[in-house]
Amino acid sequence: MKTKCPKCSGLGSVVVDYKECEACGGTGYEDDAFDVGNHFKGVNSKAKAKFDLGSDQDIPCEACNGKGQVEVYDDCPHCKGTGQINVCRDCGKLIDEKYDVCTDCEEKRKVEKMKHDEYVARENQVRKVYVLDSLCQMSDMDKDKLYRGKITRIERYGAFVSLNKNVWGLMRGDVSQYHVGDEIIVFITAIKSREGKIDLAPAYVDKYKLIRLTKSIPRTLIGDLEKKMGKLVRIDGEVQQIQQTSGPTIFTINDESGVTWVAAFDKAGERSYPEIDLGDAVQVIGEVNEHGGKTQIESSSMIKLSPEQTDKLHALIDNALDKRAEPPHVDFLVKSDVLNRLKPKMREAAHKIRRAILDGRTILLRHHNDADGICAGVAMEKALIPLIEEINPSNDAQYYYFKRSPSKAPFYELEDVVKDLSFALEDQERHGQKLPLIVLLDNGSTEEDIVALMQAKIYDIEVVVIDHHSPGELLTIEEENGEIVGATVAVDEYVDTHVNPYLVGGDSQLTAGALASEVAHIINPSVKDLIVHLPAVAALGDHAECGEVYQYLELAAEKGFTREHLAQIAECVDFEAYFLRFMNGRGIMDTILGVDNLDKHDKMINALYKEYLKRVDTQLKAALPNIQKTQFENGIYFNIIDVEKYAHKFTFPAPGKTCGFVHDRLIKELGEDKPIVTLGHGPDFGVFRATDAVNEEYGFNVNDVVSALAERIPSAGIDGGGHECAGSIKYIEGLGEEVLSQVVLEIKSMSKN
Repeated sequence: MKTKCPKCSGLGSVVVDYKECEACGGTGYEDDAFDVGNHFKGVNSKAKAKFDLGSDQDIPCEACNGKGQVEVYDDCPHCKGTGQINVCRDCGKLIDEKYDVCTDCEEKRKVEKMKHDEYVARENQVRKVYVLDSLCQMSDMDKDKLYRGKITRIERYGAFVSLNKNVWGLMRGDVSQYHVGDEIIVFITAIKSREGKIDLAPAYVDKYKLIRLTKSIPRTLIGDLEKKMGKLVRIDGEVQQIQQTSGPTIFTINDESGVTWVAAFDKAGERSYPEIDLGDAVQVIGEVNEHGGKTQIESSSMIKLSPEQTDKLHALIDNALDKRAEPPHVDFLVKSDVLNRLKPKMREAAHKIRRAILDGRTILLRHHNDADGICAGVAMEKALIPLIEEINPSNDAQYYYFKRSPSKAPFYELEDVVKDLSFALEDQERHGQKLPLIVLLDNGSTEEDIVALMQAKIYDIEVVVIDHHSPGELLTIEEENGEIVGATVAVDEYVDTHVNPYLVGGDSQLTAGALASEVAHIINPSVKDLIVHLPAVAALGDHAECGEVYQYLELAAEKGFTREHLAQIAECVDFEAYFLRFMNGRGIMDTILGVDNLDKHDKMINALYKEYLKRVDTQLKAALPNIQKTQFENGIYFNIIDVEKYAHKFTFPAPGKTCGFVHDRLIKELGEDKPIVTLGHGPDFGVFRATDAVNEEYGFNVNDVVSALAERIPSAGIDGGGHECAGSIKYIEGLGEEVLSQVVLEIKSMSKN
């Protein structure tokens, strides 16, 4: 910066020497004031006036002002004669002309800029504000951190701020703008003692993020909690269920080692930790104790884990539970090529069911309400309940986590899925339960199941199907050595695991009861002796005939069940199921099937079987005289009866069963090797029964007949299906006669293969 030179005052020159004044000769006075003889000659009036001299005073020299000397000037060395110099803008120090500030001031400027930048950055940064968990003590405090607290009391000298139940401090000064209950961000100005006396001051921050400051406690696996009774522990796990009681909130938590319960209490009947949702990964700190015979944690704190911690924990739990869910390797109850080819799918089904139990999901079991379906359901029930109670050691675990319900139709009806979804969603909302795993037994394979399955899949509910009904056309086929070892069908799009003998080249003679019993044995091998006779009951109830059936009969005989007794059991199951309708009849069916209450089994069978025979006899007396019997030119024996008119209504046996009994009586008359078809019909339905001979010789298949008629009479609204030789058809009542006429024409037109 250019400024006036201080050395020469901007003149550009300075005095460098002095010389005698030439005007006065060094005397300092004017020459004309004296004569030659040094006598006063007279005074110059002008000089006298200038210097204000008296008449008798000498006159100073105007050139040197009476000094007798004059200055000798030269260029100012400081500004080199320019009269200006370049100085530092900040301190005024002389600097080179090419600079604006000196090096010292430049360094100061850099420091000041850094301080300014730090200040701006500090003002703009998101500050960390810590929230103490309930276990933190004064020893966990740090003067360099900001904390969130709550004002609990206000006095004239300041406000008391609680950071948690253990740490509080006094915020001094004017607190008139605050109220009790206000949350405030503070910093520590003084820690006066480690017993809890601290001074606080408000921290004014605009941008901040809350960080939970937790007591550093090593993690304990849930499986090890019993060893920590009465001690403070920390567990990390996933929330399986949230249940609000009239007192505490009960959280069901699982990790890779097991399941436990956490009791949290704020106020009676009030939800604790409302920010915690089902499926969240959480960290719980609390004391281990026992409640109602099970290990429980009294929660001191519960927080959600960070996204990174959540992903890590979920992966850890998922891998551990997958290993625990892996079913043991056991042999099948009988030797069977079909079962061997189905083994991967059966083990997959067993794995999914075991995994659902470990996940804390309810197993929702649906099965057809006949002997085959009930045997399948009971076998699975006996295998699953012990595992459920082992994982969830409470008296009512089997009722929370297992439901078995019969289905009237041999497929998953809309009525069934609506009930199942309604209860599942209600349990999720009211009791915090996860959505269930649906297991369909003796139904779920046909196109009729698809609409119901689609609804379940809308809610991402996992579905396992174990069935022996024909699934229709095989969409893809995998073969080895000329045998089908795998296939996909239409329903597979909506099913997670599908076990069906048709998918590996088998047929319906291997019943759902047998398949479910084998899967139950894989899931829990300890139930083998309890359920080993159920496949034989299922086979006799479904009139199945194959190599596996004979082996199952032999196994049942080894347990003391004769074929005749097994047949009676199957018939009693069907009889009792009619009256149970939509109830599962757990205790009654256990007695009838001989899996529980064995001391009452024989008495129950004797009582029911007598009544069963009586009612069947009454129904046949009404029905047999009214059968219309015909043998077509193609050799097929066709029998038809109106079960609506010529059978008792609203009693056992129902129309489908009545048709079956009529068909069995006709087989006895004509012979088992004859091609016989029996149709029992009402105003808007029909029930088919056929012998294996008509299927083998003529290719008769109920599903094909229903499909052909539906295409031929689209206005009749035809629907139905089932097994090849046993099934049903539905239609509009007004077109009933036309449908029945077409049924007759369809069977008449069949020819031998």
